[in-house]
Amino acid sequence: MLKIYNAKIVDPVTKLKGNYDVEIDKGIIMKVVPTEGNPEEGAIDATGLCLSPGFLDVHVHFRDPGQTHKEDIYTGAKCAARGGFTDVVMMANTKPAIDNVETLEYVLKKGAETAINVHSCGSVTKNLDGRELTDMATLKEHGAAGFTDDGIPLMNTDVLRSAFEKAAELNVPISLHEEDKGIIKENGINHGAASDYYEIYGSPREAEARMIARDLKIALETGVTLDVQHISTKEGVEYVRQARRHSDKIYAEVTPHHLSLTEDAVIAYGSNAKMNPPLRTKRDRAALIEGVKDGTISIIATDHAPHSPEEKGKDILLAPSGIIGLETAFSIAYKALVLSGAITLEKFIAMLTVNPRKLYGFKNYGISKGAPADLVLFSEKEKWVYSESLSKSVNTPFLGDTLTGKIKYTICKGEIVYADM
Repeated sequence: MLKIYNAKIVDPVTKLKGNYDVEIDKGIIMKVVPTEGNPEEGAIDATGLCLSPGFLDVHVHFRDPGQTHKEDIYTGAKCAARGGFTDVVMMANTKPAIDNVETLEYVLKKGAETAINVHSCGSVTKNLDGRELTDMATLKEHGAAGFTDDGIPLMNTDVLRSAFEKAAELNVPISLHEEDKGIIKENGINHGAASDYYEIYGSPREAEARMIARDLKIALETGVTLDVQHISTKEGVEYVRQARRHSDKIYAEVTPHHLSLTEDAVIAYGSNAKMNPPLRTKRDRAALIEGVKDGTISIIATDHAPHSPEEKGKDILLAPSGIIGLETAFSIAYKALVLSGAITLEKFIAMLTVNPRKLYGFKNYGISKGAPADLVLFSEKEKWVYSESLSKSVNTPFLGDTLTGKIKYTICKGEIVYADM
């Protein structure tokens, strides 16, 4: 039995207002009642804290199998719990790729051994080579939540259309990494001030924009549920905005780092701010926030991408792209969106809970009697220093920063899986 006393509920599903006591038993919420009196002995005193459904990250890389020196499913899950995430969806670009039942069952079995809910996509194409589709129906039967070749754009239009048609038939989402690699000379660094600083050409905004335009057109023609991953350009936002007027099956996700940083960070932090797609300009960052405000962008996703210090320590042109993000996602995005006044706390929480679950067809129970006890308690005002990570990797420009908004408890399946002690 677990009891929570005097929590301010922030739940986009039930829309409860005020402070409540919550009682949990055997992984299920048994009681949600307005707070009266004093806390019972042994209860979590949540006075001054907010309680929401557990967060879902639709975009994580746990590097398992194949690159477990960077991260594994166990350490990745611990990072997720620290960040308030009770659910994550793994990407399929492991080594070997999750393009077969054996690898899929390996990651799902290992995920089931963690304290949170670990889901996984299967890859769209075999070996992520962009040429031949996987057996998507069989992978779905064995637990694939959706499909993606994330990290590698699907360049072949015929293959893309076939994948969309199959995913639409199976009623599962496809998530796409939107970069035309044919016009990128050095990835991870925006063509602009950052590329000028490093005296290279870099990655132009057109690489993202033209792929998003192509893929949205085909998505609307096939009726697929499409997730435009880690959007970074104002042109991309506008293309998604137009497409969503024709279909509610179009989603776009944005990372906390794209919401909060610009290409100036690549100049300041080097490879620890190098990522695909790259950090862009102030105008792009403003367009992303505007896209969140009007609902064009409805999901916050971390693209948690661990790399070892040795790899990130290479020359910036040789270092891999990507940063870790699960532990800081709430605080970084909260500052960019809520503390800035761009959106309400309720809408912000929906971007971490309701909307990602809707994308994957997971049920949104909210905080109600009979619902699974997957919950997060957080402080809106507490400041904290991000001084260490539970990840095997520390590739982030935010290490050492003072952040606002802190996860205090993460509860999954009725058990406390993270507590800020």
